[in-house]
Amino acid sequence: MSHHPQLIEHKIQWIENKLFNKAQLIAYCNTKRLTGEKIVFTNGCFDILHRGHLDLLARAADFGNVLVVGLNTDHSVQRLKGPQRPITKEQDRAFQMASLLCVNAVCLFDEDTPIELIKAIQPDVLVKGGDYNMQKIVGADFVNSYGGKVEIIPFLPGYSTTSIIANIKNL
Repeated sequence: MSHHPQLIEHKIQWIENKLFNKAQLIAYCNTKRLTGEKIVFTNGCFDILHRGHLDLLARAADFGNVLVVGLNTDHSVQRLKGPQRPITKEQDRAFQMASLLCVNAVCLFDEDTPIELIKAIQPDVLVKGGDYNMQKIVGADFVNSYGGKVEIIPFLPGYSTTSIIANIKNL
């Protein structure tokens, strides 16, 4: 198998071009919205990427044209999940997320919730996975206030980062 450096470089660039800071993300979303594209937002730690995460992201992407993922920084994961987490560092999690075909943009956020990011980009659709109800979803009121939609996607049973970590510890 021959290696084509320009091809490899091209794919890496394609992935890196999906990594945004907040200001870049606002500009990107505004541009997409101007062309009539529907912005979908979801967020999470996505610590050890598994089938449940991939199922959520693919289903979320189906609600629009542009899937934006808000990714908790390492500091915010530690505050939410404890000092042992994350297992995978933020730059690596961001790269993994951006490498997925169904994800268009990835932006790290350091706050405990993604509300600032949600307010900044004003998604057409806010998607959360799991057993949330509308009252518990951060940003749901805001998104509903301007006519956006909020969607809840049930978790795929049998998949969780916590259970993967437990399985590894049991080896």
